[in-house]
Amino acid sequence: MRIGLPGDASNVDKLIDYARRSEADGFTSLWFPGSSGGDPLVAMALAGRATEHIELGTAVLQTYPTHPVNLAWRAAAAATAMGRPGLTLGVGPSHQPVVEDAYGLSYQHPGRHTDEYVQVLAPLLRGEDVRFDGDDFRIRMTGDRTPTPPGEIPLLVSALAPRLLRVAGTYADGTVTWMANAKAVEDLIAPCITAAATATGRPAPRIVVGLPVAVVDAADTTLARQTAGRLFAAYGTLPNYQRVLAAGGVSDPADAAIVGDEAEVAAQLEALVTAGATDVWAAPFTVGEDRSGSRARTRALLKELAPGVA
Repeated sequence: MRIGLPGDASNVDKLIDYARRSEADGFTSLWFPGSSGGDPLVAMALAGRATEHIELGTAVLQTYPTHPVNLAWRAAAAATAMGRPGLTLGVGPSHQPVVEDAYGLSYQHPGRHTDEYVQVLAPLLRGEDVRFDGDDFRIRMTGDRTPTPPGEIPLLVSALAPRLLRVAGTYADGTVTWMANAKAVEDLIAPCITAAATATGRPAPRIVVGLPVAVVDAADTTLARQTAGRLFAAYGTLPNYQRVLAAGGVSDPADAAIVGDEAEVAAQLEALVTAGATDVWAAPFTVGEDRSGSRARTRALLKELAPGVA
């Protein structure tokens, strides 16, 4: 099973140690939030130089505050600094309260914006020239103006609804999700993105599924759900996540989280793969007063499931 972890840490030294340990433990990837260290691409470049093969991806970089050409140049620079393959770029439009209230930008057409953004960004990450005329972007990037990545940088789109899933399948290499449970993956995400990729003759897309995970005794399952409900409550207030939770037959992030004892959590992770996930981005959260013990127990199971992946 391809299992990744969150990639954030409180400082650079801890981040590098964490990346090295995660690679040694057999995890296939680390996924960095857009706020990681102020710029996750810097953190990924440093971690990439200190590791050999673990994939380092963003989950996700927001599209609205960064022009796609600028992001392509930044990604090319980070990939070059890493000095090895393994950088993956996950992008998404974020949410209306962030884009409008924090950035002061219009969120009137997030679907169109992301569609055009990806059509510009994807070829640039392949080192191709781009001439694009859209409603939001008009781009002329040719010759020396075009970024020159050291190799192709895979592009994933944060897609939680049909339009962006079609965009991800048509133009990108796949999707990276958050709060999509096995039912949402099976009923919505996998069929929609796969159909789009098939229709345009693209390879089978990656489906990287991110969910909170905690291994607990049976007696602590209710506490684990309550803890998840408190820690991840904000996601339940955002329309984009509300839609994907509804597609999974739940209404609260607490019910999307993966909790249970070792056998139950392993079964739930396997159910994600059966539903269509190619990768699981497991985000451990702690339950109870013994925070270090809780974290260690969850990581131990994930480590047990991770080695030997293809």
